[in-house]
Amino acid sequence: MYETRQEIADLQGLMDRSHAAGSAHLREIVQGERRLTAARVVDELVGMKVLSLATVTARGEPRVSAVDGHFLHGAWTFGTDGRAAKARHLGVRPAVSAAHVDGERLGVFCHGEAVRFTPGHPTWTETIAHWRTHYGSDPTTWGDDIRMYRITPSWFVGYGVPDRPADGGAVDDSGIR
Repeated sequence: MYETRQEIADLQGLMDRSHAAGSAHLREIVQGERRLTAARVVDELVGMKVLSLATVTARGEPRVSAVDGHFLHGAWTFGTDGRAAKARHLGVRPAVSAAHVDGERLGVFCHGEAVRFTPGHPTWTETIAHWRTHYGSDPTTWGDDIRMYRITPSWFVGYGVPDRPADGGAVDDSGIR
């Protein structure tokens, strides 16, 4: 966990605003114990998580691909090769939607802008060190045009099913024993 108290508070504020602005359908599903707090999101998103990332083509068509997502300092980071379609899309249309879903147990959804993540960013060194520890090498050395991105979220919601009881009791789809 790399988040400061302020980053967690900022994420919680964004999550509260996003939930309040969500559709009635979303608020009916993501409520009560199923509505994740920022602190639980941070706890759940430790390490690499497969992130479904949606970009937009020049014709306005959505494209989804999977990237290795690392949630650090309250935002997703990911990398790709500059030759990838998503890199071309992001170069001119940085708006993205991203989701990490773990079966029916967990869903974290965000919309925002994928910004090139460069050595000038205040968390660059720590982020690259995290990636290096996870993969055993610096991701920026994996090719001639590796591009790192950080999603600046403008909307963020988390859904989770309450943990199963320690005694092994069954939990139904509502999260109730």
